Amino acid sequence: MSGRYSRSGRPRPVGSRVDLYVWYAVRISSLALFVLALAHFAMTHFVYDPADQSAEWVRQMRWSSVTLRALDWGMLMAVLVHGFLGMRTVLQDYVPSRLRRVALGILYALALALFVLGTQVVLTLKIG
Repeated sequence: MSGRYSRSGRPRPVGSRVDLYVWYAVRISSLALFVLALAHFAMTHFVYDPADQSAEWVRQMRWSSVTLRALDWGMLMAVLVHGFLGMRTVLQDYVPSRLRRVALGILYALALALFVLGTQVVLTLKIG
């Protein structure tokens, strides 16, 4: 893979704009995951006492907060974007061209299904 090198030494795609946008999206989602995972860890271990946390506590306290639901949804979406775009890169690198379109179609359908399911759970989970 030839291309310009970033500061980290990893080549930027020079072919299509889609590949460049995916390259940037993976890097942005990794930064988002870093921040959101640290926020989740802080909320779970420092803001609230872990000894008080149970499934009932999560249902009544954590999921009743719109802010914490948004944090969890954001982390879920960052994981989906990062994971599926990374898997897209792997499929493009290692799957033969005759199977690539089918494999990518299955990957995109799975990503869409998990996006819809995750969003539905975060938005509609009953509280109290």
